[in-house]
Amino acid sequence: MRILVGCEMTYEFSQPTPLIAVLNVHPSRVSDLERPDYLLTDPAVPVQGYRDGFGNWCNRLTAPAGRFTLRTNTVVRDAGNWDPVTPGARETPIDQLPSDALEFLLGSRYCETDKLSNTAWNLFQNTPPGWARVQAICDFVHNHITFGYQFSRPTRTAAEAFEERQGVCRDYAHLALTFCRCMNIPARYCTGYVSDIGLPPPYATQDFAAWIEVFLDGAWHMFDPRNHSPRKGRILIARGRDATDVPLTLTFGISTLVNITVTTEEAPD
Repeated sequence: MRILVGCEMTYEFSQPTPLIAVLNVHPSRVSDLERPDYLLTDPAVPVQGYRDGFGNWCNRLTAPAGRFTLRTNTVVRDAGNWDPVTPGARETPIDQLPSDALEFLLGSRYCETDKLSNTAWNLFQNTPPGWARVQAICDFVHNHITFGYQFSRPTRTAAEAFEERQGVCRDYAHLALTFCRCMNIPARYCTGYVSDIGLPPPYATQDFAAWIEVFLDGAWHMFDPRNHSPRKGRILIARGRDATDVPLTLTFGISTLVNITVTTEEAPD
């Protein structure tokens, strides 16, 4: 399967403003790209690429005053399989976890394990450990939160999402991975493209998506508490502790997002 992915984001800036953009396909999928997904800007400005501490590909630049557009576009070769399901995956005892998984047991900016630990244990201590426990967490979060773009708030934490019971995909991800961490299961935040390929219409307007990966049985496994069903063509952009680590764009100054268009669809032959 060939999947066309890309985005176009237009901002208004009142003055020259440095920014970081995390919009490229994750380095783990570079060999699947039919062409480089260079970050293009209008007007053109110098762009410097680098890898962050989590291995994500980032770009830093300075946007000029006025209207400014960021674009990426590529075709990804994909096996076309549905998201994998591994019901027999077991929890890994903490003393047997690899060292690089330990930080994903800790609280972070949007994931207050200290506030939600008692809640998590009250809700999930009697669930079977391993895959079934993580699935129970995702089931709960999917049913507990009402989705709506009108509910979006960039400062909402997992504890606030639990109390308010509304949000967008990042809120689902933050709450689910916080519960996992509270139950001593390493969990990390992911952002990227999720397609509707293979699903019946009607289709919602395409957008970037957030999901989680949890460490079970010696490997990282994907769960999506928001969509809550297997998808084809899930393409990772970046992963980290929470949305703080992987903002699509981080502007060091006042900015206004004027328009955003996201494309994830099967490419024509």
